[in-house]
Amino acid sequence: MDGPLLVEERDDRVVASLHRPDKRNAIDLATIQALHALCDELEEHPRTLILTGSGGVFAAGADIAELRERRAEDALRNINATAFVRIRELPMPVLAAMDGYALGGGAELAYAADLRIATPALRIGNPETGLGILAAAGATWRLPEIVGEALAAEMLFTGRRLTAEEALHAGLISAIHPADELLHAAHALADKIAANDALATQHTKRALRAPRSEHPRIDGELQAELFESPEKTRRMTAFLERRAR
Repeated sequence: MDGPLLVEERDDRVVASLHRPDKRNAIDLATIQALHALCDELEEHPRTLILTGSGGVFAAGADIAELRERRAEDALRNINATAFVRIRELPMPVLAAMDGYALGGGAELAYAADLRIATPALRIGNPETGLGILAAAGATWRLPEIVGEALAAEMLFTGRRLTAEEALHAGLISAIHPADELLHAAHALADKIAANDALATQHTKRALRAPRSEHPRIDGELQAELFESPEKTRRMTAFLERRAR
């Protein structure tokens, strides 16, 4: 039986597709549990993660039927936020490839990715205040870091949905691709990541996500480890030999 997350595993990457076609891939508790299980695996065996949707939709939000029944104790458990924090902190890069709607919890899952690309059909935003709640799974702190406080405030207060072109202009996504080329483009990015040293990539992600107060100390510590790596010597020797030809 198909679950809410379809997972394709390769040696250097994992493709995880949100798959609740009758609910436009709305994120329910079963989806969150599947994301936790995926994080268990990727924390143990780091690989690049490509997150995408199915049926021309990334995720139309959290499951409203479930949310309506949740109470204060559920909010305090930070159910979705905890899973998205784990996604954000995975050792290797996470790429969100989005088609169609990425709303509410779906948008917040995308905000947790390191890289985001989309089709022209993308509509991304946070309508939570219109439903009597707030965007509590990352939008209030991640979105301002990505698009700036002014645009983030407008999106969160008014529920404005950005088009693909608006998202590209705001720096929320890095590229727009036709729907039939979206996954190919995601794999092309994953190929470029795979061509580099995995440890250097992991350390770059750690440095990139570290608070400003930890720099430049963390850069030096991570670089010190890489300077002693046999892979650094191998790659630099190969570079010098190619240049000498």
